[in-house]
Amino acid sequence: QVQLVESGGGLVQAGGSLRLSCAASGRTFSRFTMGWFRLAPGKEREFVAHISWSGGSTSYADSVKGRFTISRDNAKNTVYLQMNSLKPEDTAVYYCAATYSRFAYREVEYDYWGQGTQVTVSS
Repeated sequence: QVQLVESGGGLVQAGGSLRLSCAASGRTFSRFTMGWFRLAPGKEREFVAHISWSGGSTSYADSVKGRFTISRDNAKNTVYLQMNSLKPEDTAVYYCAATYSRFAYREVEYDYWGQGTQVTVSS
């Protein structure tokens, strides 16, 4: 089984930045498409971004496009989410996930999930 552990969450003011990390173990990290999802209070868990196994293809939700950047370092078995220009509506628990599928935007397409890390953006 693949284990994913998120870190880097915290409390920031609107307009600030955070970088989330997701460390993977158990199986070959580089073969997975990696995604980030978030769960905000009172809302459903939503897709944020994903990145292909090679890092050559990325996709973002419209709500974060231009502000967030997903990247990966396969040598370190780690995927990152750089979050800039944070808004209060970005407040959520952020989860990383892994899948063998390509072009995966839905929760059900992901096979492995981390425990989540809290991001709180104050106004």
